[in-house]
Amino acid sequence: MERAAATTLRGKPFTLIGPELKAGDAAPDFKTVDGTLQEVTLAATGQSVRIFSVVPSLDTPVCDAQTKRFNDEAARLNNVEIFTVSMDLPFAQKRWCGAFGVDRVKMLSDHREGSFGSAFGTLIKELRIESRAIFVVDQNNVVRHAEYVKEVADHPDYEAALAAVKEVCATCA
Repeated sequence: MERAAATTLRGKPFTLIGPELKAGDAAPDFKTVDGTLQEVTLAATGQSVRIFSVVPSLDTPVCDAQTKRFNDEAARLNNVEIFTVSMDLPFAQKRWCGAFGVDRVKMLSDHREGSFGSAFGTLIKELRIESRAIFVVDQNNVVRHAEYVKEVADHPDYEAALAAVKEVCATCA
């Protein structure tokens, strides 16, 4: 499934592959890898409330800021797992985290198959990178918040995602 002109980068339209998830949808399964090259699926992310922060590449200013913001938020959130998903190789993710002291967000690389991007509708067809998005998934694997940032170079609505977490989980904040 393709969604033509579903996202832009510096105003240029691009096609997203996969569905456009909405609150109430079942979170789809995916296959990514972590920093040790081990496969990570939806089930492997646990049964807590989860934030999936999706970025094109950690080596860009907005992605850098987005990931650091969620690393900071992770210190204030109980019973919430935060994952950053990108096409960056696990080695690059590990290097970036080490350089900036990012140690609370778990990194997932979608470089092998683009499985997360295809399942969550964030894979940019023409560039084979992820678009910018945030998903909040509850303990029952139901999407409680989905934001696809129209312009990839823009920041997501952090406060809306955090409000969704607090709405889902009274013991999280």
